[in-house]
Amino acid sequence: MQNDLLLVITTCPSKEEATALAKRLIAANLAACIQIPSQVTSIYQWEGEVCEEQEYQLQIKCVAKHYAAIESAIKLGHSYQVPEIIALPISHGLPEYVNWVNEQA
Repeated sequence: MQNDLLLVITTCPSKEEATALAKRLIAANLAACIQIPSQVTSIYQWEGEVCEEQEYQLQIKCVAKHYAAIESAIKLGHSYQVPEIIALPISHGLPEYVNWVNEQA
């Protein structure tokens, strides 16, 4: 299970913060690839208020054994008090891509 792949998702308030976080995770060999698609609009409730913010989502492809370190790295340098950090198992993928992600671990 340690080589099972995950898609970890988080958001950042700016492209600069998202890019810096992505580069830290890649440099630490915690993720094989991180995509930062276009800006997204997030609507959520925080401390009794409905909020609407522009954010940048990071789509982090990694092996499951790195999840705890990725979570810690996100929390450590994140500007949000409670950042979104969720992980989804990747059940299928192009075998060559899956092998490449595992080789990055």
